[in-house]
Amino acid sequence: MHVDIVPVGDLPALVKREASTGLRSVYDCDVTVHDPQSVPEGAYDADRDQYRAEEFIDLAKRVGVGTKNVAVTDMDLFYRRRNYVFGLAYLDGNGSVISTHRLQTSSDGGISNKSASEVFAERVRKEVVHEIGHTLGLEHCDNKRCVMNFSPTVREVDVKEQTLCGSCQRTVL
Repeated sequence: MHVDIVPVGDLPALVKREASTGLRSVYDCDVTVHDPQSVPEGAYDADRDQYRAEEFIDLAKRVGVGTKNVAVTDMDLFYRRRNYVFGLAYLDGNGSVISTHRLQTSSDGGISNKSASEVFAERVRKEVVHEIGHTLGLEHCDNKRCVMNFSPTVREVDVKEQTLCGSCQRTVL
């Protein structure tokens, strides 16, 4: 498998590096990081002051040439009627997106002695692995420690491991 990371906007090197590291470590795949792209035209919803996640997925699929493609942005994303999303992917598709916007907020509630940048880096790795997992056909997992567990808040993201549980791993392999 080859995953193309498509940065959208001006992302720090840390984000691109952590996304790449997370994907390589969990899926043992090749990763290419593309040149930064502009925010997709028409993605911004002025009424919500947020961006439509689907537009970023379409961009990732247009720019990326990998088996799987993921747009990575720091824009605040939403999908349909949800207030916000950390990421979005279509099951068994080849496009996905993650947003670091809300991953930078809040703390891990003191559950670790890690610095804010270490916690943020872990969140980026977890979310990119989660969304690519969906493109591989994985649905949300009931195991709270599995990276495929549904986590609507950063607190729940922080509780998850950065890896797939045994059941999800067997499904992908």
